[in-house]
Amino acid sequence: MSDNPLLAKWSTPFEIPPFGQIKTAHFNDGFDRAMVSNRAEIDAIADNPDAPTFDNTIVELEKSGDKLDKVASTFFNLTGANTNDALQKIEREIAPRLSRHSSATVMNARLFGRIKTLFDAIESLALGSEESRVLSKYYESFVRSGAALTGNDRERMSEISARLSELGTQFSQNVLADEKAYQLVLEDESDLAGLPDFLISAARSAAQERGLEGKHVITLSRSLIEPFLQFSSRRDLRETAFKAWTSRGENGNDSDNRAIISEILQLRDERARLLGFDGFAHFKLDNQMAKTPDAVRDLLENVWTPAKARAEKEAVALSDLARGLGDNAQIAPWDWRYYSQKLRMRDHALDEAEIKPYFQLDNMIEAAFAAANRLFGVWFREVTDLQLYHPDVRAWEVRDAAGHHVGLFLGDYFARSSKRSGAWMSAFRSQEKLSGDIRPIIVNVMNFAKAPAGEPNLLTFDDAHTLFHEFGHALHGLLSDVNYPLLSGTSVARDFVELPSQLFEHWLTTPEILTKYARHARTGEPLPQVLMQRLLAARTFNQGFSTVEYVSSALVDLEMHLNAQEAAADPLAFEARTLDRIGMPKQITMRHRSPHFMHIFSGDGYSSGYYSYLWSEVMDADAFVAFEEAGDAFDAGLASKLKQHIYSAGNSADPAELYTRFRGRMPAIDALLEKRGLQSAASTG
Repeated sequence: MSDNPLLAKWSTPFEIPPFGQIKTAHFNDGFDRAMVSNRAEIDAIADNPDAPTFDNTIVELEKSGDKLDKVASTFFNLTGANTNDALQKIEREIAPRLSRHSSATVMNARLFGRIKTLFDAIESLALGSEESRVLSKYYESFVRSGAALTGNDRERMSEISARLSELGTQFSQNVLADEKAYQLVLEDESDLAGLPDFLISAARSAAQERGLEGKHVITLSRSLIEPFLQFSSRRDLRETAFKAWTSRGENGNDSDNRAIISEILQLRDERARLLGFDGFAHFKLDNQMAKTPDAVRDLLENVWTPAKARAEKEAVALSDLARGLGDNAQIAPWDWRYYSQKLRMRDHALDEAEIKPYFQLDNMIEAAFAAANRLFGVWFREVTDLQLYHPDVRAWEVRDAAGHHVGLFLGDYFARSSKRSGAWMSAFRSQEKLSGDIRPIIVNVMNFAKAPAGEPNLLTFDDAHTLFHEFGHALHGLLSDVNYPLLSGTSVARDFVELPSQLFEHWLTTPEILTKYARHARTGEPLPQVLMQRLLAARTFNQGFSTVEYVSSALVDLEMHLNAQEAAADPLAFEARTLDRIGMPKQITMRHRSPHFMHIFSGDGYSSGYYSYLWSEVMDADAFVAFEEAGDAFDAGLASKLKQHIYSAGNSADPAELYTRFRGRMPAIDALLEKRGLQSAASTG
């Protein structure tokens, strides 16, 4: 395939991947040739007869692999957002090959020798701060990948890495298979009991997508299943849907993930011990902000105690409400959202069906853009003549206040069977200056329910938060201003990466944004002041439940990786014992049960690291207090510091140092507890 478009120079607008020319067959050939090319680059660096210098070793490493990066970023963005059987087959085959390719690089003794020589002399090299940082990160990465091992341990480390990449890929594909296969068909009017018009419309659209004209379907997409559990007055159907949702990956079929979890846990533990750590959690946390499992457990348990106390009070209130309605059954996990919606309506006069028309998708996109413009001076122009990877994907060129091109932003917002669940940010290309002024191409992928043709796409308030959250990640990638690819954008410690995303969520609820962009889909009227006040007053409603389902997941993640052999023997039994030990309320389940816990088992990303959302939330709550103290959510001075030290800084300095440069100090947990409304529970629980 001499004309493989993946390997050619891209002359497309913004040098976006030429999606219209790329065929599935191009990927195997593209990976093959790109890996050969990259191997030659690596060998040339390792075998350079000249003494190692920063330029002939680290700079050359940073410039290498461009072809492979282009093929891989295009491929893996597609396998997450628009996959098919052929792509999944390639993914299963290429994952271990890429792992072995990477292992061959880090296990190259000559290459590691050059890096170590430079690192050992780092104090005498007169490097700039970014140069010192990138050299240190290369050395750390090679050592943590096994470069300093000897003998059979080196080969075993490569085998483990390859096998883990296979298992992570299979885990992810199994979850997608279960999600894709399931549908709850609502046959008649009685099955629609309690459902608001917006959900009936979305369920009709989902049925049409699956070829079931005239029917209504609830899928396992969170934007359908959660509102169904919230509104359906059919307890039997809620139970059916909830059990399907929480049993993904453990159905005893070809997509069952239990054996995969066991093997992953054992291999991760072995890998960590080869590197001299007590276990995988110790290894994984060693270069994060938290540093130790004890620090993580302290944070989680300090939040768990008041959250559990709050959730238990919430459970009593729900039971009282249910009895008042004549429903005498014990509150079960599939009942919580249903009765909490009724309680929210009673106590705060908030009905999701009343709120949702004010949160149109297009308006919320514009709201996120407007907040970014006021904070950071960037503006967005939609580009409609690009050929993208799916008809639903939209694109915007991003420019700064002076009119200079910043990057390209893609938005892929709707659920479909070819897309894995959840919401995420990714990059087709990351910012850097080493090879010229390389501008980023960033994508946000979500799974909102798509309205039928001609009807507005409406979001829940939680959906709007998700959109702002992921756009915060996007800004972290778009505003990156570093020289070296290794330090670009979101390439930061896992327990720091959620700070820009969670912090950006705060601007959704500022009056300036809600007043202008929360407008009724039919009348165009702004969100009424009284409704806005009720909405903001209810921000801590149900936070016991939300915090318990999240923290329980984070604790199970941590304990599984601290007790790998015990957990591997029977992952679900270990999960149950852990939940029993912490006193998990029986009316609540983990946000992500182990067999479909993609964050921790579809790759190493959040393994032993699901706590990081909470760690970052301690910072984001404290960071927004700075704007509140200034009396202006868009204070120009603070926004400039925020851009310089957080959104544009990438991994150019230690995250604690970056945060301190912005805030003047590190945060305490108090702002988080206040944000979640858990302070009173903390003092009494």
